[in-house]
Amino acid sequence: MNTANIFNVQKFSVHDGPGIRTTVFFKGCPLRCLWCHNPESMSGKKQMLFDSDKCVFCGTCVKICPQNAVKAENNRIITDESKCVYCGQCEVYCIPGARQVVGRDYTVEELFKEVIKDKVFYEQSGGGVTVSGGEPLLQTDFMEEFFKRLKEENIHTAVDTCGVVKFENIRRISRYTDVFLYDIKLMDDAKHKEFTGMSNELIIDNLKKLSEIHKNINLRMPIIEGVNADVNHIEKTMNFINGFGIKKVNLLPYHDIAVHKYRKLGIVYEGEKMSKPSNEKMRFFKKMFEREGYEVKIGG
Repeated sequence: MNTANIFNVQKFSVHDGPGIRTTVFFKGCPLRCLWCHNPESMSGKKQMLFDSDKCVFCGTCVKICPQNAVKAENNRIITDESKCVYCGQCEVYCIPGARQVVGRDYTVEELFKEVIKDKVFYEQSGGGVTVSGGEPLLQTDFMEEFFKRLKEENIHTAVDTCGVVKFENIRRISRYTDVFLYDIKLMDDAKHKEFTGMSNELIIDNLKKLSEIHKNINLRMPIIEGVNADVNHIEKTMNFINGFGIKKVNLLPYHDIAVHKYRKLGIVYEGEKMSKPSNEKMRFFKKMFEREGYEVKIGG
């Protein structure tokens, strides 16, 4: 049975496409962006979020774990990832709420039944369903089947993609996609490798190819002081996308509200030197795009 590992089904989303939407977040991403606000999306596997600030060291999780994967050592709770099967028992019995399993396997039918509950809101607002992540197109077989079901119900569909997938994956899903939300992070390849861990060559090539077969692409650009918050990056991006038929651009100012997630996952957050661009600078970038005829929004 075709399943996908999903870490959040967010209802009443208004930042991931038109209208009121349900945004489905898939686990697994090929990039390692230093500013990522969904660090739990990087791994394609289930994970345990542990909030040490909430833990009262009662030992219940140690006693209840059927796999003996949780231990108390030196006034710390340690989870042996090699033994943990993410059954969720420790989460259920953790009264302070210090433990949370991230990731759940859904079948297409299970996910469809969840998102169809809000069909009336999609219809009244011109909304629909958006898939995000992580990178949802890493699980294209599931995606294709899921979008086919949505289209049988005439539900608007959107794909938020980083573009680091085989173009065949994009081509397959494009037939069932109303709008692509396509991320461009850095045009400079060396800087792209430095800040995301990968070249931007495939991203750029896929956007070119996608523009030839799909005419509804919205560009999404994270803007980060210390990374890409400069006129040169904006100009290079505009020169690159000229002629692609892209009409809408979202400029997404950096934020660090997900720092606590890194701590819960035991991952070092490396974005300390990054910061949010000033409102004045964001408005200036917005005007640069608008002068070229783009519809621009600051934020999602």
